[in-house]
Order: sequence, then structure tokens, then C-alpha cells
Amino acid sequence: MPQLTDQGAIDAHERGRTGTWMTPAEYGASRAAVWTAAVVLVTDVRGRVLVQSVDYRADRLLPGGAVDAGEAPSAAAARELREELGVDGRYPRGLAVDWIPADTPGFPPEMCFPGEILHVYDGGTWTPDRIEAVRLPAQEITGIQFAEPADLPALMDPGDARRALSALRARINGSGTALLEDGRPTAPTALDRLGVLRTRRIPQHGAWHPGRVPERLSVRDLSAWLFAPDGRVLLLISRATGAAHLPPPTAGSTEDAVPLGYRHGERGAHARAAGRLTGLAPGADAEYARLLATPEQVRELSDWGRAGDDELAAVHAARARLGLPVPTRTPPTELPDEGARRSHFAGIA
Repeated sequence: MPQLTDQGAIDAHERGRTGTWMTPAEYGASRAAVWTAAVVLVTDVRGRVLVQSVDYRADRLLPGGAVDAGEAPSAAAARELREELGVDGRYPRGLAVDWIPADTPGFPPEMCFPGEILHVYDGGTWTPDRIEAVRLPAQEITGIQFAEPADLPALMDPGDARRALSALRARINGSGTALLEDGRPTAPTALDRLGVLRTRRIPQHGAWHPGRVPERLSVRDLSAWLFAPDGRVLLLISRATGAAHLPPPTAGSTEDAVPLGYRHGERGAHARAAGRLTGLAPGADAEYARLLATPEQVRELSDWGRAGDDELAAVHAARARLGLPVPTRTPPTELPDEGARRSHFAGIA
């Protein structure tokens, strides 16, 4: 920062000096001016994102708005949700801070848009009771809906959709606030690079049944919770679509594999097994990236309805039986294509 010189101490001799010093007025005039705003990302129990319709534009928005003069961004987020949705709350956890350039399309020239710093806060997961408590104002907000993440680009302005998806991935990563530039992370994680959640998740809403699939039911598909030594599990991500899948039991070398449970759909049972992952062969299918993620992250990337919580409880019970630790939430780790043995997993973090 240039050295500031008191305005009253400047005379003609000092103005002839060379160097980087500035008067307070000169320094203030040299600084960029931008707007500031705050929005809140809220999901429901299915992982869908709350967006609202407004009476002054056609596309959807996350709840929130402009930060008033002298107002802290987190206070603005709380005020906006109270004014727009009638919901009281505090939102101290930031998911993303986005720099929006001054030349962003869509702003009328007479608005003299100088660019914006926009804070995205975590509003958490709202239960049906809390959603029922929403009360819309008499004007401005005309409705709300919970949208599948992959549908956001069709509902929102492109920059708003990029920002919302980046913030949602930051929440799933659990590694702190993501820094964005025009909605794009400056340090993309594996979820960002692979474009996770850009296509619709396949719903599996049937009730969770523990144990083996009964003989009277046909097995439509079989997937597995394969545990690495740190308690995380193997997850497959389609490189073409960003879709997340649990792997088949044959995706790696395993020990102690047992049936875990199933969901009964119209065309058969979706069965799950669980076991200890002891090694990975070289990637035989280039279509998929292989990641290690916590069971909670797998749950958040899936549309399993309320029964997903029951399955998650069964997964942690299986992990405990295997004597494995509770995994720490960190950004999912992409595994090397050349494969890994048991001794290699400790170095993958």
C-alpha cells in the first residue's frame, strides 16, 4: 500500500517529490468501487435448492439481496430472508465469495454497474415444517420452489446458476469458503472439475430394508459401499455427465463383504453390499473417475429421499463393525488411474 501523507502537510515542494506516497483523497480515488450483496443457499431433505420467483425479472434467484451501507454481509443475509421469506435465522457459515465483473451482460448501461462482491451463506437443510412456515411478502417475492441442482441453469441467469452450483459443491466438500470469479472456483476441486450435479440425479425413493434381498424379489442392480482404511468409501463419477454412482462390488479387491440392504422399486430391488476395500486395479473404464468420499458426501450427491438417512445409518453401522474410523469430511479425493493397493491408501488424502 502506498504511504499516505496528511493533506495539510503537503506544499508545493512535497508535491514535487518522487515516490509512491498519496494523499488520502488521492488514495481513496484510486480504489475500485463495487457493490456488495449476500444470498443464502438452502436445500430440502432431498438436496434440492430453494429458488424464488420475483416480480421484476423472469429468472429465479437465491434468496438474498443487496448489503445496505454499513451493514455486515451476514446481517444482510439474515435481514433479507426475514423480509423475503418471513424466516428468522443466523447464517454465519460462508460457502462462497464471488467476484462479478463490471462487464457482466444484463446490466443496463444507465445502471453504471461497477462490479460486485457477492457472499453466499449456508442456510442448511430445511425440513417440511420449516418450509411450511415460510410467509411471502405482499410484493416482490411471488413464489418459491425447490429445484433439482441440474435444473438451475434452466431456471436462473447463467452466472447465478454457476455460483449456486459452485456453492453447493463447496458445501459438500466441507473445506471452507470457496473463492469464485464470475461463478467459477479459482481453485477447483474434483467435484468442480468433474462437473458433479450438472445432470439430474436418479431418484431412488423406496423404503430402506436391511439385510439380504428376499428370494421372491428380483435384483435390478447391485452396488456396494467399499470402505478405504480411513473410513471413506469409493465413489464413481461419470466424466461425461458428472453423475455420481456407488460402484459394483467388483470395483476393487475387498474383504468382509456382506449384504447391507435394499430398496424395492417397481422393476426390482436396488441392492447394496458393504465391505473393506483393500486395493484397486488400474482403471479399466475411462468413462468414470474414482473418488474417495465420506458416506455423507455420497448421500448428498444422491436423491434417495428420507430413506437415505436410514441407509446412511446402516452404512455407519457396517463401518463400525469393520473397525474403521469415522471419516473426516474433506473434498473427495480422485484416485490415480493406475490403481492402488492397501498400503497406498494411507498416502491418498
